[in-house]
Amino acid sequence: MRAMMTLLFAPLALFAVLASTRHAAAQPAESTPPATRSARPPMTRQEEPGKVGPFYCPIDERNWQANFQATYLWQHKPALNAAYTGPHSLRPEPETGYTLTSTLYLGYRPWTGAQIFVNAETIQSQEISHLTGLGGLSNGENQKGGGPLPKLYLPRLFLRQTIGAGGESSPVDAGPNQFADTTASRRFVVTLGKLAVVDIFDANAYSHDPRTSFVNWALWTYGASDFAADSRGYSVGGAVEYYHDAWVFRLARFAQPKESNGLPLDYNVIAHFGDNLEIEHSHVVFGQPGKVRLNGFHNRAVMGSFRSALEAARRTGGTPAVADVRRLQSKLAFGINVEQAVTRDAGLFSRFSWNDGRTETYAYAEIERSFAIGGVVKGRLWRRPDDALGIAYAVDGLSAAHRDYLAAGGLGFFIGDGTISYGPEQIVEGYYTAKLFNALWVAVDGQLIANPAYNRNRGPAKFLTFRFHTEF
Repeated sequence: MRAMMTLLFAPLALFAVLASTRHAAAQPAESTPPATRSARPPMTRQEEPGKVGPFYCPIDERNWQANFQATYLWQHKPALNAAYTGPHSLRPEPETGYTLTSTLYLGYRPWTGAQIFVNAETIQSQEISHLTGLGGLSNGENQKGGGPLPKLYLPRLFLRQTIGAGGESSPVDAGPNQFADTTASRRFVVTLGKLAVVDIFDANAYSHDPRTSFVNWALWTYGASDFAADSRGYSVGGAVEYYHDAWVFRLARFAQPKESNGLPLDYNVIAHFGDNLEIEHSHVVFGQPGKVRLNGFHNRAVMGSFRSALEAARRTGGTPAVADVRRLQSKLAFGINVEQAVTRDAGLFSRFSWNDGRTETYAYAEIERSFAIGGVVKGRLWRRPDDALGIAYAVDGLSAAHRDYLAAGGLGFFIGDGTISYGPEQIVEGYYTAKLFNALWVAVDGQLIANPAYNRNRGPAKFLTFRFHTEF
């Protein structure tokens, strides 16, 4: 308990010192908590009257920013039916787990159009079944490198440069890793440094942050993307974006971890990398806004092939292991992301993602085909405008090669029951989040997962989650 309190309040004390540099004018409260895992689209800053030059930036408090968030997720899994249990199975007995994260966001604008952000983050966690036994893991705040002792690390340190190219101007609200400003509808944006791929790609107004919306890994981003990231979910790289009115084009390259699902990054981004391409289009349907995003992924790393592992096992008479057949290979993937407002207080979202499924999961979830659909309604209808109700469904699958590998007793990083009676993993999740105070949200979340780890001989698994989230 002492460690938990230290983890939560140490950043608060630091924030109190830094808060004096913030803009004196308070920002208007939003009806739902803004996303804290990913930054919103970048913005440009208009020059002050009478000032010229591309690098003019007066030194005053408007060029500094500080934000803070803390999120505690507690989960309980009741006992589940299991004909057998393997090395990487979801345990059949009842279990509880939690994650506690806190993040300090600092920002500075050194010259016109430029923004520098640095974040400090801590995590403390207890994983259910040691983070194994599911394709779509039940807690999006879980990290592969978490543990019961608080860990302090640097998730983000990056520069964002915006170059206006005309078009109409519109305001952008302040938030974590985001200054309040105006932005041009036509602009170039260059981002360099350490951050998460999902800070730039696959944004969705209704499901993109487990700290404020759906928490399952198959729902808050593309389940099958296997995007480049270390074991905490971050990487180093660069991205170029071009905004042209209703269209956005994004291209990026990020570093892969040195080893599958590892923490150290491989900075040789010529030989080993994760490439991402996204095309986004905004539209209006019956007076309500929406967006469609098409994504392409290309990963290049030293990975093990499922078919190669099966062939090696047939020759030796042993159990297949992708770790024994790793070599330089590529993985291709794509995704479609749709969001559509139905009314001012309700909206729908959907994602589809696919990867070739030839090689092991290198950085994200053990999912190779995924479809998700859901909706969120704000509480204005029941006179709770700052509350939100969400419900979603996801179905995930594996490639034929991956199924054969698991049936032969092969293990992945997250899954491996020793054998398998294959069935798509199906996830239903619902949550209700209530705003109790100006900066505190409390949520109750439930998940029902059929065929955990794609095995009809186990489950269903149930998860009850309580989430406490604060940010300012």
